Amino acid sequence: MNTIDVDIAIIGGGAAGLTAASVTAKAGKSTLVIERTSALGGVLRQCIHNGFGLHYFKEELTGPEYAHRVYLKAMEAGAQFMTNSSVMEISPIDGGHVLTVYSGDSGVTLVNCKAVILAMGCRERCRGNLGIPGERISGIFNAGFAQQLLNLEGYVPGKKAVIVGSGDIGLIMARRLKWSNVDVECVIEIMPYPAGLSRNIAQCLEDFNIPLYLSYTVTGIYGKGRVEYITCAPLVDGKPDLTREKKIECDTVLFSVGLVPENELATSCGVVLDKVTNGAIVDGNLMTNVPGIFSCGNVLHVHDLVDFVSNEAERCGSAAIDYCNSNGTVEVSDSSISAGSLVRYVVPQNTKSSKRTRFFMRASTIIDKAKLVLKDENNNEIYSKVVRYVKPAEMLSVDVEIPIAGKYSFNLEEC
Repeated sequence: MNTIDVDIAIIGGGAAGLTAASVTAKAGKSTLVIERTSALGGVLRQCIHNGFGLHYFKEELTGPEYAHRVYLKAMEAGAQFMTNSSVMEISPIDGGHVLTVYSGDSGVTLVNCKAVILAMGCRERCRGNLGIPGERISGIFNAGFAQQLLNLEGYVPGKKAVIVGSGDIGLIMARRLKWSNVDVECVIEIMPYPAGLSRNIAQCLEDFNIPLYLSYTVTGIYGKGRVEYITCAPLVDGKPDLTREKKIECDTVLFSVGLVPENELATSCGVVLDKVTNGAIVDGNLMTNVPGIFSCGNVLHVHDLVDFVSNEAERCGSAAIDYCNSNGTVEVSDSSISAGSLVRYVVPQNTKSSKRTRFFMRASTIIDKAKLVLKDENNNEIYSKVVRYVKPAEMLSVDVEIPIAGKYSFNLEEC
């Protein structure tokens, strides 16, 4: 059994993990990035379209280019990497934590560290999460897996496709399939508004005349051996109107119905999760309720742009450095922040008063013009900002200093 001693262990080698590693290693902290797959870069490796990096690198990059940039930053800063390695357990020890890592290459390795950064990303929800009736047949994919098959392995998943859910991966795959001479019949979305970014609606659907059916649900998937057709119906008062059910012939169904943070490892070591985000509850330093364990990126809450993942990971890396330099001293939060009217969630959920903190949140509905308001427990307005065209698919962020200890909430009010 091998043993490695480092200052900071980072679990996950995608954009969040690599960016955090570049910060911690550059500061002179011995840093180990542990990645379960054979290659670093995460899901970016299969995202061959451009549109990445405009905020973080100030230029437009493809996914693989972005992944290579953050890898170079981490490598040149002096970070170490373990690939094909899975962290199975995080346990407390005096002065830090020990990670039990399994690898087909090197067996079992114990990694002793002062701080841990969780950066494991997300997995896709699938048909089983939705309970859609019909046959158990081939031709049904998660959109991300179909993207991997097409972009990394060169397999076209079918000839005629229907995409269920209007998440960004599904929208991008609609365009990618069209480029591969696959007929995309439609995108079906259960909500009355799209789940993806406005730019992806325009560039991936409208530019290719792909229909988007809002407030529709799939009522069945049918075929013998492989998908032959699906049925769908509009929703009326939350239920499918079967009198208006339609049949759509296809041989491929792609699901793009949301992402779930990979937090099973986190919960096993006592990290408390937010019931809305399914990510950790963190303080203003992005530290969880377990001292010395931090969280950032999509494993904390699902971001709309990878640039914001990297920005958050930089702050997380800096906080982990401060924690190590203070020999494990924890800054005690004295204020809680919750989601109020028309706000779905807020991250972080706790912070220290008199300290400027960056908060991320998402609206629960579309609002053409709104005022974002921070209120105290007595409903007094502490901060406000006018925002235009708020939608659930796009995050909001503000830097706010909480004045005194207490309970606060972010609210959206229509203007």
